[in-house]
Amino acid sequence: MTSATLNSFITQSEALALIDFAIAQSQADGVFVSLDACEKALSRFSENQISQNVRKNTFSLTITSYFGKRSATASTTQLDRDAIALTVKRAEDLATIAPEDPEWVELLPEQTYSSRIPAFDPPTATLSPLKKGQIIQQVCSLSQDAAVNGSGTLSFSADLYAIGNSAGLRSCDRSTEADFSYTARIDNGSSWNRCTAWSIEQLPIMELTKKVIERAIASRNPQVVQPDDYTVVFEPSAFASLLPWVIWNLDARAADEGRSFMSLRDDSGKPIGSKVGDRLFSPMVQIQRNSAHPLLQGGRFFGNGLPNEELNIIRDGIPQTLAYSRYWAKEKSQEATGVMSPIVMAGSDKTVADLVASTERGIFVSRAWYVRYVNPRTLEVTGMTRDGTFLIENGKISYPIKNLRFNQCLPEMLNNIVGVSRVKRCGGSVIPGCKVENFHFSSITDSI
Repeated sequence: MTSATLNSFITQSEALALIDFAIAQSQADGVFVSLDACEKALSRFSENQISQNVRKNTFSLTITSYFGKRSATASTTQLDRDAIALTVKRAEDLATIAPEDPEWVELLPEQTYSSRIPAFDPPTATLSPLKKGQIIQQVCSLSQDAAVNGSGTLSFSADLYAIGNSAGLRSCDRSTEADFSYTARIDNGSSWNRCTAWSIEQLPIMELTKKVIERAIASRNPQVVQPDDYTVVFEPSAFASLLPWVIWNLDARAADEGRSFMSLRDDSGKPIGSKVGDRLFSPMVQIQRNSAHPLLQGGRFFGNGLPNEELNIIRDGIPQTLAYSRYWAKEKSQEATGVMSPIVMAGSDKTVADLVASTERGIFVSRAWYVRYVNPRTLEVTGMTRDGTFLIENGKISYPIKNLRFNQCLPEMLNNIVGVSRVKRCGGSVIPGCKVENFHFSSITDSI
């Protein structure tokens, strides 16, 4: 494979040395330092030809200084030690005049992190523009041969993130990610899909391209189906646009303050706790936070230094825990969890085609987009289908239909899951395809 070089990419030992230097310069009561270095490259194509090719390196060192409960943050994009020393001084000057933080928590002490090594793939980190161009040329050739208009992106990133503080905390991880997104349009038909992996070699680019082209051709001349409640089979990438909304809202403070679908209330409506431990969803819903999943192999810690350890979020349809910030955990005498990410939902050995075959009448959704809140407290959202929506009849894809707007309470959606497929990595999550009963479509849209 033809490679580019990473001469400007900082090493882990260099990153930790810069953090040590910044901490040594501090005159504050406490200091927290984070360093983020990233090399990104993206090639964009449209109308079956490359239209953009960019590559950039970024570096940022961020310093938060503490004097009692007062704190302030300053950052620099320069590596030299004089610039770092000036940034430390700037953070300290600002901290002395900052108001006290009523939700201040002490610096996190030294942590024990997993001994595993996050995935860092050198061929991905050094993928050359020439190699990317050759891959896109093959995609465009497939598009041209099928007489579709192909567009999309092929990108990769190599990231390094390091943290440290004056209480002894230190850690550094690096990772790679490759991503391919493709849209095919022909006449009034279209389709889309995306794949993400930690290695460029893991991306099924040509397979995905062929499937998207086939679906775009099949989606032409859509017919009208009246909005109603339907059984819906979601592609993993479509369900990945809905599931995170539920996980994001599993927040302990919001539940305790009565602002969440997880809030438990008395007869007067006063919040009295949460619904953790109650069966709220289908027993098929099994969700973890698992950065070590083979498809992810991501970082071992969060930005504030808390370990990113495996955590059961929903088991057999029952929420097991909520997300506790360090402040709210202290207030409620609980253990801080860190955020509920990355999301890993368990699947099965079935294919999405198997879910379709088990459906007498329903709708197949390739993509859900423009999802927005209707009611944050009940977690009702609205959004639209796009890029290939089909009617299912007698276990088969029958014909394409015009896109539909949905208004759906997402906790009810998870309770109505009756089937799951094999999992797929969708961005930073691992999601199966899902079969959902009684999914509510409210109107027809003109989107394609």
